[in-house]
Amino acid sequence: MKRKRRGMIPQLLMILLVIVIIFPLYFMTINSFKTHEEYVSNMIGIPHTFTVQNYIEAFQGKPFGQWFMNSMILTVAAVLITGIIALLAGYAFAKMKFRGSRALFNMIVPLMSVPPVVMIIPQFRIIKIFGLVNTRVSVILIYVGIMLPMTIYLMRNFMKTVPDSLLDAAKIDGCSKRKALTSIMVPLTVPALITSSLVNVVWVWNELLISLVFLQNEDLRTLMVGITLFKGRFTLNIPVIMAGLVIATVPIIIIYIFAQKYLVEGMLAGSVKE
Repeated sequence: MKRKRRGMIPQLLMILLVIVIIFPLYFMTINSFKTHEEYVSNMIGIPHTFTVQNYIEAFQGKPFGQWFMNSMILTVAAVLITGIIALLAGYAFAKMKFRGSRALFNMIVPLMSVPPVVMIIPQFRIIKIFGLVNTRVSVILIYVGIMLPMTIYLMRNFMKTVPDSLLDAAKIDGCSKRKALTSIMVPLTVPALITSSLVNVVWVWNELLISLVFLQNEDLRTLMVGITLFKGRFTLNIPVIMAGLVIATVPIIIIYIFAQKYLVEGMLAGSVKE
């Protein structure tokens, strides 16, 4: 009986955790289909009459589509550049011997613990010197710099699990280092690369502070910055804000649904050493 009770405790904790995670999504989605009056009278319940007026109002009079495209451009560019650099750097640190590699890697690892907010002022001064304020290039460079340490760390640790004998056999067959990277390492590291890219996509898509500081032109604002200002303009109309948040959340949910298989494979990759 005691064992049965002990077994129920983890299950109850997991159920509670699922409720805590799902409830904000439920609250956001349900209220996006309510009128303001119904939201005030019943915040948690299902709306009596579903309305899409909040979504229409979210797009009217605001460059919502432009904000969405800006977020897409920044996310794709930053994650793609980060993935390519991390792939090459991870391969160099894991499988190539050169002077100072350990010291260089040990310098990169502590950068993972530096909060992005403490670097805002020096970054802004540097970007201003180069005249890149209010340009997408500045934000992409900052995003890449912030995401690289963690991504390089993950790629290097994963590539360490690939047997050296596999690369030695390819070398004997006349395979160059570049060919070994593209033909052997890249296919093997796809799960880890997708996993790190998913984490980076979510972070860039939801990032607010950097894009708010460096992209002050309204035509360059990201979706999250736009919704923040949107909230200021429609402080009392919460359902319209919820509609904007639903639109911003849908792409991330779709990505996770289609990439769930690769995400699990990447998380388990390298966990078992044969």
